[in-house]
Amino acid sequence: MKKGKWSLQTTITLFVCAVVALSLLITDLLISRTVAESIEDSQAEKAGNAARMVASSPLVIQGLSGSRDEKDIQTFANNIQAVTNVQFVVVMDMKGIRKSHPDPNKVGKRFVGGDEKAVLAGKEHVSISKGTLGHSLRSFTPVFDESGKQVGAVAVGISLEKVNEAVEKSRWDIYAGTIFGILTGIVGAVILAKYIKKILFGLEPIAIAKLLKERSAMLQSVREGIIAVDQDSRVTLINKAALGILQKAGLNENPIGKKIDDYMITSRLSRVLQTGQAELDEEQNIKGVALLVNRVPVLVENKIVGAVATFRDKTEISQLAEQLTGVRLYAEALRAQSHEFMNKLHVILGMVHMRQYNLLADYISVIADHSKNEVGFITRKMKDPVLAGFLLGKLSYARESGAELVFKSEYQLPEPEDASITHELITIIGNLIDNAIEAVESSTSKQIEVEFDYADEILTVEVKDTGIGIVEEIQNHILEKGFSTKGEDRGFGLYLVNKSLKKLGGELDISSKKGQGTMFAVYIPYKSKGDAK
Repeated sequence: MKKGKWSLQTTITLFVCAVVALSLLITDLLISRTVAESIEDSQAEKAGNAARMVASSPLVIQGLSGSRDEKDIQTFANNIQAVTNVQFVVVMDMKGIRKSHPDPNKVGKRFVGGDEKAVLAGKEHVSISKGTLGHSLRSFTPVFDESGKQVGAVAVGISLEKVNEAVEKSRWDIYAGTIFGILTGIVGAVILAKYIKKILFGLEPIAIAKLLKERSAMLQSVREGIIAVDQDSRVTLINKAALGILQKAGLNENPIGKKIDDYMITSRLSRVLQTGQAELDEEQNIKGVALLVNRVPVLVENKIVGAVATFRDKTEISQLAEQLTGVRLYAEALRAQSHEFMNKLHVILGMVHMRQYNLLADYISVIADHSKNEVGFITRKMKDPVLAGFLLGKLSYARESGAELVFKSEYQLPEPEDASITHELITIIGNLIDNAIEAVESSTSKQIEVEFDYADEILTVEVKDTGIGIVEEIQNHILEKGFSTKGEDRGFGLYLVNKSLKKLGGELDISSKKGQGTMFAVYIPYKSKGDAK
């Protein structure tokens, strides 16, 4: 994590706490005002009810009308004050003279506050004013006799200190709830942050962003095309290589978010999602573009959550495979020549140690003549030095394997006009000779004959062996990829031969009888740099 940056857990905790605190504080302000107004209304209603109750009392009406002793009003008012728990209950006549008061010494004196004029005019109202008992919330109600004539008024007061105390009490309850909410928010934020971090494997946002950029860069830099779909078969990822390959097939739209079967009917990724089985090294043709595809399901906790297809243009892979095959054949030929040469050197060294100089001279003479004949024949007939060197290597490889390999050619084979043909010839001839050497392993006569013929821009190569032959049923399958009677991981030699022949526009004939050997004949269009002699 970079210096100065907060961790994901700290960021989430602070953010959640800030949101919770702000929300609760705003709620507190709104609720506090509402609660204060509600308490004031409640206290005003309480005072009003008490005032109306006193104003409707026959005792008060009679006392103010003169038909009853005024002193009874003081007793009655004090009882109502005690029962309703208000600050004061004051009954006054039409001149504002008190007939009751919590302080008996104030009875008979004028009402203080200046807010009684409206009630003496017959209007019920509520006010806040300061009197002999301090600031209070006052509810005024007029008193009418039986004939409807106003004979006085009642004022019921509730101390503002009590109102404020009630408001403060409710506000502290809100504060307590706010603090509890913030603490709960902090605990919840910490738990949430830990849970999110667990899901993200403990990575911080900066690390996640870096990984995402690196993953994107890697996906876009590989040469293989990559398409990924989710469990609903919708495309979630496609790299540049895939877009380039699919554009060759005429698929120019961006498939992100689309159903894979709507974008590419032959995809088969939906089948991988259903079966959960990987499909490896499958050939697929999209509007004339041949692809080699691997499709695998994406598993998370043993549950299929998607599928990925990787693919390459089959032509590129074929070229690479052919190049590797050619290199292998070259290497085998060189190894065989080197091995044969070392064996001859060991023989010569042994004769020198035994001082068999006469035999040594004869041995060297035979080797020289034999080598001269082989090298001379091949170099005279094969003007392509690469092909000539390869055939010499195959001679050594055959001798090393205990087989007798003979090359025949009545005419000289010129260099090809297109140098790439040599590589294909090496693939074809090399695999046919290798198959022939394997065919004569268990035969008494281990002879292999390779004959070249060139005329009318057609090269004919016949490879004959004295092996056990190939039964007719097998002949129909030997050119198939991976078909072999010799075990697993075999059956590619003749498949590559047939593939190279198709590339060159050539043909292959097979003639074989059980116990009488096999002949492979290939006919290849071959344009030379000059006329054959």
